[in-house]
Amino acid sequence: MPHDPRRRLPAIGKLVAQVPDLPHPLVVEAARALVEAVRGGAEAPADWGAEVRARVATRQAMGLRRVINATGVVLHTNLGRAPLAPEAVTAVTEVAGGWSNLELDLDTGERGERVSAIARRICAVTGAEAAIAVNNNAAAVLLVLTAVSLGREVIVSRGELVEIGGSFRVPEVIAAGGARLREVGTTNRTRAADFAGAIGPDTGAILRVHRSNFTLSGFVESPDRAELLAIARAAGVPLIDDLGSGALVGDLGEPTVAESLATADLACFSGDKLLGGPQAGIICGRADLVMRARRHPMYRALRLDRLVLAALEATLAIYEAGSVPPAVAALRASAAELRPRAEALAAMLRARGLDVEVVAAMGLAGGGALPGVDLPGFVVRLARRAASDDLARLRRAAVPVIARLDHDALLLDPRTLLPGDELALVEALVALPR
Repeated sequence: MPHDPRRRLPAIGKLVAQVPDLPHPLVVEAARALVEAVRGGAEAPADWGAEVRARVATRQAMGLRRVINATGVVLHTNLGRAPLAPEAVTAVTEVAGGWSNLELDLDTGERGERVSAIARRICAVTGAEAAIAVNNNAAAVLLVLTAVSLGREVIVSRGELVEIGGSFRVPEVIAAGGARLREVGTTNRTRAADFAGAIGPDTGAILRVHRSNFTLSGFVESPDRAELLAIARAAGVPLIDDLGSGALVGDLGEPTVAESLATADLACFSGDKLLGGPQAGIICGRADLVMRARRHPMYRALRLDRLVLAALEATLAIYEAGSVPPAVAALRASAAELRPRAEALAAMLRARGLDVEVVAAMGLAGGGALPGVDLPGFVVRLARRAASDDLARLRRAAVPVIARLDHDALLLDPRTLLPGDELALVEALVALPR
């Protein structure tokens, strides 16, 4: 009769004694769970003490951890979208470990406004009259609609009644803001005259929504932006532009915030997409409308804390200095720039005995930004018989690695590798079973 290790389970006390250097309550919990698992039919470990130690280490590991993004998807929603610039990380660190002048005017010693520094920088890079920031763009749109159009109609083109991220649905956000939706035009064609014909005494605003995560092509038409603003001005109603991603530079394939404000009264956009900063929602434009949003009671529930404010201000300062944060640089990176980086990574892997090749491939913006836009580049291709299993192994590495799968191969895209990622990436790949 074969030996059954479950018949000789170790005593909990003896297991705990093998791991004296780790927190006692966690060791007891891990030892009991391990014994119960084996008693229930799980395979007994070769080294019981080592398995208890491993279980405690897993229990102690932080839930939110740094990972290496080798996917080539720059604004990867599952991976936190835009990585912060080093300047933003430094700014967060400086205010995180102590006190700050969050709501203190250092010149007067009196209570200050927590978004004043952010507002100045937003206005400097966009040309807006005024600005505030809240915790994401959905909150920005909701706050604006509530402050500007409560109990009134908001006119939107049927072709812009979008759903983003599985929960941000324009009709529902309008309703949540206490306004009523007035649809105009058709899915594929809406003209300025459709908006003009819909304006009436109950009109609270015209809302223009950027189709952030899809495109329309073929027999389509959208109203001229300047003509639509003229219609809104003549009727005395605000034109609000929900930009979604919010580009501050003009070479990313989307209208910039400054271009939006040339044909709108207010613009709302994200901080962690094409801006390349932390998660935030920015409202900027006409001072009287911005102040209506700022003074609304809902603002307090949506305002930013000091850590996000520090990161956002540092990110905006990068633009003021004439540069861009890492996420925008990654979006801008050309195939010619990426090929030598892919070749260098391939050389590191070959030196450790791995058979790899450099091939052309497309990256993506991600995060619902730049729909339909491919980013030409080069990747390192590692052929593996069990490549799908290797994806799981890489996620369990000391520094988890998130890669792409292409049939029987792993693709490693340098577009989304940050300085210092290569060494940890190589070690994780070398540790894969040969």
